[in-house]
Amino acid sequence: MTNTLEISEIAKNLVGQPMFEILELSQEYERQGKKILHFELGEPDFPTPQHICEAAVNAISNGDTNYAPSSGIHDFKKAVIDVTKKSRGFSPQLNQILITPGANSIIFLTIKCLLNPSEEVLIPDPGFPTYPDAIRACGAIPVYVPTYEKNNFELQLSDVEKKVSPKTKLLILNSPSNPTGAVLSEKEIRKIYEFCERKNIYILSDEVYARLIFSSKVFFSPSSIDFCKERVIILNGFSKAFAMTGWRLGVAIGPKEIISKMTLLLSTFVSCVPPFIQRAGVAALCEDQSVIKNMKREYLHRAQKLHDGINSIKGLSCNQPQGAIYVFVNIKKTQYTSEDFAKFLIEECGIATTPGNFFGPHGEGYIRFATVRSLDDINKAISIMKEKINV
Repeated sequence: MTNTLEISEIAKNLVGQPMFEILELSQEYERQGKKILHFELGEPDFPTPQHICEAAVNAISNGDTNYAPSSGIHDFKKAVIDVTKKSRGFSPQLNQILITPGANSIIFLTIKCLLNPSEEVLIPDPGFPTYPDAIRACGAIPVYVPTYEKNNFELQLSDVEKKVSPKTKLLILNSPSNPTGAVLSEKEIRKIYEFCERKNIYILSDEVYARLIFSSKVFFSPSSIDFCKERVIILNGFSKAFAMTGWRLGVAIGPKEIISKMTLLLSTFVSCVPPFIQRAGVAALCEDQSVIKNMKREYLHRAQKLHDGINSIKGLSCNQPQGAIYVFVNIKKTQYTSEDFAKFLIEECGIATTPGNFFGPHGEGYIRFATVRSLDDINKAISIMKEKINV
């Protein structure tokens, strides 16, 4: 008798990013000849700015195609230092910086280097689906901290306090937020930081959308409090603000002892980020920013158009997003579940969105639209929904 081979319990519980399942379904409909308006993925529809592409091409032409240091090339880390000084008020040391293959990997690296099995990570709910999946993949436990539409989905210290236990080791902040567009105030971040300091909890600050704030609020990072020397680790990337999703380029800044261990882990499973991609990162940070600012203005226009259009449809409503590239829509008056409403939209309206429950238990009753389509597509989607949705 042959013994049955088994995969690990961790592998059995992996979920991944369910938004890509929606993309696959959308593409299947398109192969069948159905027209689909894509609002499911946070994939900018802008091309990567030309000067960034040219920097990579020139690096390849000049033979910069060998191994790079696992923590990142010196010139790129220097550029990160300069930008951090301007945006967050401090200059990290070279040994506080790690260049990574995309920002997603920083979630895994941080959790793996900070937590033991069965320790807990506090995550915002609704929040980015990779958080709980990476936590479980490391043998740790995700603990959902609810946020509420009445507070613009801004994480509140009072809700954090209710979820802390003796096993709590890490809190993940995400401002501006995916999927809600919420931006945390400096006052609330300072309160949360002081609480984490008292409770000896690390903070992973997901700042991927830091350049994309649309409200009167000013971006504030908890790193401005401890300069990433004690408990704050910054997670940042180039995919959204610079339209570089396929380049897979991220930056972590944190306490040097933690960054050192994260570097060792990164070197173990990917060796390094290709140097020519890092040269593109230098160009993104240091060269012409006008294209980046133009993209931000366009995202603002799209977010406003989606917000106004959604709120003109009976049964649907949404808050004005304060940042990021998403609109989080309340569908509770439709009597649909999130997944059923998303299914209705794609099958009956040709509109691909992401169900809110993909982002956590408190996402049920919502769907997410990504503001990455043209104003023409947004107008078409609003018009179709006004015709098809009957509440």
